[in-house]
Amino acid sequence: MKPSRRSVLKGFGALAAMPWLISANRAFAAAPTRIGVIGAGSLGGTVGRLWVKAGHEVMFSSRNPDELQAMARQLGPRASVGLPMAAAEFGTVLLLAVPFEALPQVGRDLRNAYRGKIVLDATNPWGANSSDVYREAREEGVAQTVVKYMPGARLVRAFSAVDATAVQASSSRTSGRIGMPIASDDAEAMRVAAELVRDTGCDPVVVGNLAASASFQPGGPGFRAHLTAPELRRRLGLPATG
Repeated sequence: MKPSRRSVLKGFGALAAMPWLISANRAFAAAPTRIGVIGAGSLGGTVGRLWVKAGHEVMFSSRNPDELQAMARQLGPRASVGLPMAAAEFGTVLLLAVPFEALPQVGRDLRNAYRGKIVLDATNPWGANSSDVYREAREEGVAQTVVKYMPGARLVRAFSAVDATAVQASSSRTSGRIGMPIASDDAEAMRVAAELVRDTGCDPVVVGNLAASASFQPGGPGFRAHLTAPELRRRLGLPATG
């Protein structure tokens, strides 16, 4: 079943106090982080490039990593390329940006590499699809389905509600940056995700636990909203922060 409105609202409250935790631990992501990008398409490529420019070490991956070599050369020595397994082993933090139908196979193939690591989940089921994983996402919720296929990962729903072009545009602004909704059951993983969101030129908006991420999955009010952080908080009914 989909998360009930009650459980979603409960999630808002459960992690509503997390912004102070985030600000108190900015040092974690202030140091360069090794990040593996699983799926270097439009979103993964855009976000990964911004992380390299922010000083992080990033391995971009796809099934055809040779096609990514030119991009890595342009980005310099902090960028590298490899197969998904290599990127999953490389990163202390991973960005999962693969097609949703690939989730079961990715979860199986990379399990030993991602277990215990922070995984920023940017996946979404798109359009009509009769596959089991799409059916499960419709019935159980997107986050709950990802948890099923990524056991042992420290999941944060992040970069899932925004378009790559909006992230790129926000990165060059000095004001009016877009708010990035994030949700997790893991407080430390949420802190790390928030800092990495800031490093792309966006403002993190802590929505709540994974159940609360239903508010910004496809069909939710926060999906592709591309609002500033204060505007997004108002739309989602979250408390304003200072």
